[in-house]
Amino acid sequence: MSCTNTPTFTYQTRLELDAFQAQMLDALARLYSEAERTLFARLRAGAAINDLKREFLPRCGITARQFNAIRVSLEGKIDAIRRRRPDLVTELHQRIRRAEAVIARLFGKEHHSNRLHQKKRRLALLRARLARLEADEKAGTVRLCFGGRKLFCAQFDLAANGYTSNEEWRAAWQAARARQFFVLGSGDETAGNQTCQASLQPDGTLALRLRLPDALAGPGGRFLMLSSVRFAYGQHQVAAALASGRRVASVTASGRATMKRTGTALSYRFLRDEKGWRVFVSCAAAPVACTTHRLAGALGIDINADHLVLAELDRHGNPVHMSRIELPPAGKRSGQVRALVGDAAVAVAALARDAGKPVVIESLDFARKKAQLEGADAKRARALSSFAYNRVIASVKAACFRAGVDVVEVNPAFTSVIGAVNHARRRGISQHQGAAIAIARRGMGLSERAAVRRAIVPVRNGGHVTFDLPARNRSKHVWLFWSDVRKRLRAALAEHVRCGGLQLPPPPLPPARPAKGATWTSAVQSRRANRHHDRSGDVLDDVPL
Repeated sequence: MSCTNTPTFTYQTRLELDAFQAQMLDALARLYSEAERTLFARLRAGAAINDLKREFLPRCGITARQFNAIRVSLEGKIDAIRRRRPDLVTELHQRIRRAEAVIARLFGKEHHSNRLHQKKRRLALLRARLARLEADEKAGTVRLCFGGRKLFCAQFDLAANGYTSNEEWRAAWQAARARQFFVLGSGDETAGNQTCQASLQPDGTLALRLRLPDALAGPGGRFLMLSSVRFAYGQHQVAAALASGRRVASVTASGRATMKRTGTALSYRFLRDEKGWRVFVSCAAAPVACTTHRLAGALGIDINADHLVLAELDRHGNPVHMSRIELPPAGKRSGQVRALVGDAAVAVAALARDAGKPVVIESLDFARKKAQLEGADAKRARALSSFAYNRVIASVKAACFRAGVDVVEVNPAFTSVIGAVNHARRRGISQHQGAAIAIARRGMGLSERAAVRRAIVPVRNGGHVTFDLPARNRSKHVWLFWSDVRKRLRAALAEHVRCGGLQLPPPPLPPARPAKGATWTSAVQSRRANRHHDRSGDVLDDVPL
C-alpha cells in the first residue's frame, strides 16, 4: 500500500437504545436474515437475480435498495468462501504431508503409542476434509452455515455445550442467525447512504435515521431515529465523509443538463452481541500526503510469533538503528492481542515517519505456518496458533497510511538465511536482526549476493555452526544459490543437535573483522558508551575495531 491509495476504514461504537429501538432492530435483523437465507437457497437452485428481486420486494416488504444490501452481503460471503477455498486446499495438502512425515517418524520410534494413534486419526480427518473441499471446488458448490457451524453442531451434545433442552438451543440458534444486518451506501446518495443517513448534531454527536422496510413500518412511521451516536475512534473521519457531499452540474448521455450528487459512501453494519447492539460504519479514508522517500533508506520489519524486529537502513543499505517490539500473545485475550498489535503498528509508523523512510514488510503466507503445527512442540504450536501474521501486516499498513508512510511488500524467500549468513556474524547481531536487514535491502533493490565465503551462523545457546558456501552459478538467479545455502545450513544445524552442541557451553569465537563500509555494529555501540578522553578532556574518536 502506498500513500496514494485510499483504503476503507471501519469504525464502531455501542448504541444506547430504549426498549422500542432495540425491539425494532431485532425485528429488522430477523427480516434481513430470513430474506438472506431464502435468497441463498433460491440462488443455489439456479434462479436469476433479477427475477428474485422482483419477487422479494413485495414478498418481504423491502425496498430495492434494501434488497441490494442483502444481495451484496450474501455475495460477499459467497465470494469469500470461493476465494478462500483454494488456499484451504493448498494448506491441507501441506498439513497432510507434514502429518505423514510425523507418522513415519513415530512409526519407527513409538509403534504402539497413543500419540501415533491420534496422529493417524488426525491424518484421516485431514484427508476427509480435503476430499470434501476438492469435490466442492470441482462442482462449484458453496456451503454456507448461517449462525455458525459450531453452534449448529452443539445440538448433538446439549449438555456438553451448556443447554438443558433442544428448545433452549433452538432459541440461541435463531438469535445467532438474526444478529446482524448490512446497510449498503453509495457516493451519489444523500449522506452517502439512502437507507441509513447520519447527521451531525450541535453537541458533536451523530443522529442516524434508519429507513424501515414497509413490512415493519407502523404507527411511528417508516423511519427509526437513533440519537447520541459517537465514535471513540473515527468521529472526525465520519464527519468529514458526511461533509464531502456536493451537488455538481452534469450532462446525461442524451445531452440533457442535470444535477448529480457526489460524495463519500458510508456503509453501516448493525451487530448484536451479549451487551446489546453495536454499529459499524465503513468509509473511504481521505488521501494522506506521503512523508517518506525511498531514496533515503528503508525500515525493514521481521515479523515473529512473539516480537517484531526493526532495522533502519541508510540510503547505502547499511544499518543505522535497530529496535525490538515485544508481542507476547500467550495467555492474552483476543482484545488484548489486538491492542498490542495496534500499539506496535503505531510505533512502527511513528519511527518511519520521523526517519522519512518507507516500511518494508514480507508478504507472508500463514498457510505454511499452520502446516508447521503438525508435529511441532506444544510451545511453538501455541505461539503459531495464537499469533495472526495477517493482523500485524494489516495493522502496520493502516497505521502507515494514517502517518503518510509508504509501505513496500517483498517476497519473503530466503530472508532469514540471508540475514543469518550475510549479516548476523559480520555485524554481531541476531539472526532476526539480520533478517530485518535483508528485508529492508530487498525493498531497496540492493544486491543479495553472499558477503562471505564461509558461513558462521549463531545458534540458540550462544555457539555457532560453520560450513562452506556452495559455488554460485552467476548465469542463474541468486535465489537458487541461497536455496543450496539453506540446505547446507539445515544439515549443519541438524548435525549440531545430534552431536549435543546445544547442551555444551559455546566455544570461543574469534573477533570478526568489520564489513567494508559498515556504519553500525553492536561492538561499535558498546564502545561508544565507553568513550575516553585525552589529557585536555576532549572526546576522542571511537576506537576502531
